[in-house]
Amino acid sequence: MDVAGVNFRQVALPEVRLHVAEAGPESGPPTILLHGFPEFWFGWRHQIGPLAEAGLRVIVPDQRGYNRSDRPQGLSAYHLDRLAGDVLALADAYGLPTIRLVGHDWGGLVAWWLASRHPERIERLAILNAPHPGIVGAYMRHHPGQWLRSVYVGLFQLPGLPERLLTADRCRALRHALTSTSRPGAFSAADLDRYVEAWLQPGAMTAMLNWYRALVRLPRDEPAQVRVPTLILWGKQDTALQSGLAEASLAFCDAGRIRWYERASHWLAHEEPDSVNLELTRFLS
Repeated sequence: MDVAGVNFRQVALPEVRLHVAEAGPESGPPTILLHGFPEFWFGWRHQIGPLAEAGLRVIVPDQRGYNRSDRPQGLSAYHLDRLAGDVLALADAYGLPTIRLVGHDWGGLVAWWLASRHPERIERLAILNAPHPGIVGAYMRHHPGQWLRSVYVGLFQLPGLPERLLTADRCRALRHALTSTSRPGAFSAADLDRYVEAWLQPGAMTAMLNWYRALVRLPRDEPAQVRVPTLILWGKQDTALQSGLAEASLAFCDAGRIRWYERASHWLAHEEPDSVNLELTRFLS
């Protein structure tokens, strides 16, 4: 189940080969969309067409470890520096000195990381329900409710067991996680089948979980300031991330604002696609 008007290619980078969906005019403002866990390029299926029709050149990779992209071995391959490096290398492969960057969930963490360390490469930054990685530790120390919401990250550190739990019975636990934390209808049965196909590819689940396993080994650095124009879109019904994380992240933006979605969950791009697309188009264009 592909999206009309989308082309696919494999792009060889210095470290990995990424599977990439692309749409829109080549002369349009280049815009890279970064998915989170446990999605892949398909997580942006409601955004790609409208953004391309608005004149943006849309580039949507399966990030390393996911779906049809390479899955390097070892936790060090999934450090945020390496994940952000893939985005810069992807821009280089397309001959793009600067990009507009959009990230959701884990893709948002990568986008924050990259924008705070390489502002010269990022023209605009849009974030959907993802905190600046530099503020999470301090926030959780002062907000035990967020610590409780993040207990699953501890489970993901165990070797082997999470993979067995998450892939059992055609990934029943992950399918339930998507449908139980989103509004009814956000994920159709056909959508879930497409996700299961990606999750059950050899080695995919371990690679996806290695993002979490590498994250807890990051040094506790002072959060880096984000100097590029930033738009945060945040669904307030997110069961994994408190809304205070958005406000704490905004405090590290020189020029940012938050657009709240009172009824949306973590999956606001699926639940409020028309509004999200309008906000992104206005901001990115």
